[in-house]
Amino acid sequence: MKAQHYREMSPDELQSQLEEFQRHLFDLRSQAVTEKLENSKAITNVRRDIARIKTVIRESK
Repeated sequence: MKAQHYREMSPDELQSQLEEFQRHLFDLRSQAVTEKLENSKAITNVRRDIARIKTVIRESK
């Protein structure tokens, strides 16, 4: 998703989305260790989404 979409969300929605992405990243890393990860680019995409959300949260403070 684009940062503009995250800017339209409320702080509570951003926090829950951040927690969801962090859990998803943990699952992807677990899959990578067990060699069951099909798309290695998925880890990069989730990390970027986490960074976007953290940036939007920091901007709003």
